[in-house]
Amino acid sequence: MTSTPDSASVRVQPDSYLTLHYRIELVSGPAAGAVFADTFSERPATLQMGTGQWAPGMEEALLDHSEGERFSFDLPAAQAYGDRNPELVQRVTRAMMAQNADPESQFEAGDMVEFSAPNGGRYSGVLKEINDDTALFDFNHPLAGADLHIEVSLLGVL
Repeated sequence: MTSTPDSASVRVQPDSYLTLHYRIELVSGPAAGAVFADTFSERPATLQMGTGQWAPGMEEALLDHSEGERFSFDLPAAQAYGDRNPELVQRVTRAMMAQNADPESQFEAGDMVEFSAPNGGRYSGVLKEINDDTALFDFNHPLAGADLHIEVSLLGVL
């Protein structure tokens, strides 16, 4: 679906700041058919192109579209968040979890847990299973391995 904007509209550039509505639907993978994000019924989102908020392939699909345009596109996993990396599914000791969480925290499968990286950064993983000694986490991006269908309405382009 595409709506034709005014020919004088501003077009998306690699460094544009966008106000937009978007819907990201998973086309493949275990959650195929699920909607990952949908702002159409909420406040619009903002996106600063080139800062890593969206995967490079997703941003590239926005380039040269115009303010006021509504469109959709499909991206294979490799052009979105890449394929799933089995090496990013790792066991973590409960002691390491305790270093990164409130001692009162109760964890359940499906929880997103944030960890400190050696360089001081933060990274997140989804808890898959937990026992008395260890926990299994998936540190892949939640959209890794999924082909995506993305619908966009560009409200503003700066």
